[in-house]
Amino acid sequence: MEFVKPELEYVELLPLLLVLGGACVGVLLEAFLPRKDRRIPQITLALSVLVAALVSTIVVGADLEQHTGAGGSEGQGLVGAEGSVIIDGPTIYLWALVLIFAIGGVALFAERRLEGGVSAFTGQAAALPGTDTEREASTRGLEHTEVYPLMLFAVGGMLLFPASGDLLTMFVALEVLSLPLYLLCGLARRRRLLSQEAAMKYFLLGAFASGFFLYGAALVYGYSGSVTFAGINEAVRGGGANHGLLLAGIALLAVGLLFKVGAAPFQAWTPDVYQGAPTAVTAFMAAGTKVAAFGALLRLLYVAFGGERWSWVPMLWVVAIASMLLGAILAAVQNDVKRMLAYSSVAHTGFLLVGVLGVQSADDLAKGQYTSLEGVLFYLTTYGFSMIGAFAIVTVVRDASGEATHYDRWAGLGRRSPLVAGAFAFFLLSMAGIPLTAGFIGKWAVFTSALSAGAWPVVLVAIASSVIAVGFYVRHIRLMFFTEAHADGSAEVSVPSLLTSGTVVVCLAATLLLGIVPGPVLDLVTNAGDFIR
Repeated sequence: MEFVKPELEYVELLPLLLVLGGACVGVLLEAFLPRKDRRIPQITLALSVLVAALVSTIVVGADLEQHTGAGGSEGQGLVGAEGSVIIDGPTIYLWALVLIFAIGGVALFAERRLEGGVSAFTGQAAALPGTDTEREASTRGLEHTEVYPLMLFAVGGMLLFPASGDLLTMFVALEVLSLPLYLLCGLARRRRLLSQEAAMKYFLLGAFASGFFLYGAALVYGYSGSVTFAGINEAVRGGGANHGLLLAGIALLAVGLLFKVGAAPFQAWTPDVYQGAPTAVTAFMAAGTKVAAFGALLRLLYVAFGGERWSWVPMLWVVAIASMLLGAILAAVQNDVKRMLAYSSVAHTGFLLVGVLGVQSADDLAKGQYTSLEGVLFYLTTYGFSMIGAFAIVTVVRDASGEATHYDRWAGLGRRSPLVAGAFAFFLLSMAGIPLTAGFIGKWAVFTSALSAGAWPVVLVAIASSVIAVGFYVRHIRLMFFTEAHADGSAEVSVPSLLTSGTVVVCLAATLLLGIVPGPVLDLVTNAGDFIR
């Protein structure tokens, strides 16, 4: 058998190669640099790699219109890496979004002032909580600079996930994305047992979800005889002898992806992991993972299973309704800020799924409305900036035990630190979808798209869930501005470094501008076009 040399499109794949290559260099820095000299090189490397990847993504995107879908397929872009990676308009937009959120994540990871000159990550992960070894590591100011290459590996997985051209590549991306996050969630300096419990839950449930995904891939391959999305799409449109095999495969693949986006009934990990993980990790994970996983879900459903739409749409109706109601109702009864934001994330997953239910072709829409892909991409943009900004503010509200996440500790915060409380309130209002915020435009885009597809019952539930959400968001705003501080004292705002404060300012500006002047970004998602099919 003759060996055929594979051809790689190195220029178009440069953002992905830069991130994964930077992660490998970060591992080498850990191996060869003294422990006390690793922090600055690791931060510099991570930021340089992410910025370079973002610039190369913009360059690739600008050059993308020179390529057309391979083999006469629809959409503009390039099928690269022997069909394993698809670089089209949505891929470029999702890549840029992930890289922007990752840069904010690195800034939060690098924060040291809030913990008295040390990192928020544990000094020695192998030390048992409460032991002399752990106390010694904390006293010496040790920290795990491995978090930066781990983050870069996770970002590499996030870039590959929505760009996958076949099920095997998507599974590899899923694992490259997930495994570093499992480790990062267990590295909190404070509340170590809670952090380790969060990491264990995330790992065990994530392993089950990966198993479902892999089994679903096997069933779909048995039906279609192919693992490529183009081959699966051809088999689906041509019809097959065993339709039940296809439906079972779609269901199992959906379990794996719906777990990653935190949709009901696969959301059980979300509040525990969001609460127990270091808050910087929670911020990065809440934004980046959602973007990557929804990109992968959209590509799988629209490209591979687009011809079977009427089989998976009813499933998404149920999941979207359950996610919105469960997330909104359970968020309303929380007394911890991080858990409230976690259940809020579940509700937002439902809102995003409402967008997935929308029409897929601009020809089916009246003038001035958006397709499901465009609505979901814009919603992911608004959601990511709001979540990173909100969790960044959570890191600065502290008491003697560290981050003060219980509601009682936030009482009267608006009187003591009106700027911080005002910024947090603005992020909450955006998540609630109040006009003149980015969240309002995002919800309008996904709701109108779903209405055009006839999914009005789901939109009615979404509106009801939004009303419930307004209640618990306003409740927290009232707590900050109109409730007296308790006699035993409340939390104060610690002054962060420019890294955290700059991240909050950027997210605040993005949330405001996307609410007042959304046109440029809406034009970007419109010009991104459609997936290569």
